[in-house]
Amino acid sequence: MREHNMNKFIATAVGLSLGVATCAMAKPTKGFFTYDAMGCMLLKECTEDVERVYSTRDLKKRFPYQSWDPVQYEFDSMVNSLEKLGIHVHIASPKYFPPGHRGVYHTVSNHFYLNEAYVSRPHVLMAVVRHEGWHAAQDCMAGTLDNTFLAIIMDEEKVPDLWADMATKTYFQNPKAIPWEKEAFWAGHTEGMTQKALEVCASGKPMWEVYQPTPLTKKWLKENNYIKE
Repeated sequence: MREHNMNKFIATAVGLSLGVATCAMAKPTKGFFTYDAMGCMLLKECTEDVERVYSTRDLKKRFPYQSWDPVQYEFDSMVNSLEKLGIHVHIASPKYFPPGHRGVYHTVSNHFYLNEAYVSRPHVLMAVVRHEGWHAAQDCMAGTLDNTFLAIIMDEEKVPDLWADMATKTYFQNPKAIPWEKEAFWAGHTEGMTQKALEVCASGKPMWEVYQPTPLTKKWLKENNYIKE
């Protein structure tokens, strides 16, 4: 599949791109387990059973029956970089997610939320955090976290077929999201890949000076005066 232009969307680990719905009260107007419920959470109008995570210490308290030591360094390193960027990680009740959604990164607030139903096991939590963290890195690659665009970081040809096929099958109803999701699936299952990208973003150095931008990403960065020649 050829690379698309910049895409403005909320990035989800499983499911379609989301339209944020407003919520007048502390409960979603269309009920839980809906996109409306997710929108209410993203707008921070629905806050019940939504808790921020600062480190693996919080994971050990929440899921004490699991061994978090093997993932502690990578997780804490990612959260540290995210904190420097003003990005907060939350674990939220499954009621705020449509069925099948493991997590969501919000390009407006730059925070992301993990579905508690899926992240009680270390390897699954790491896959979701890496995935959503990669979307944050894509946000950084698009020039700045202050906009709501995501930029592809890697050439699509570099994405292993396993993850490219998985993304294509998962997002078949929303094909415009596939190029971004291919590399997010790859990063989600590759130790240290997201950690490295977030460290670059948090360092203040432009992402495109470390990661060679794809032709269309470079074109977009030039057109929006992020790259000046």
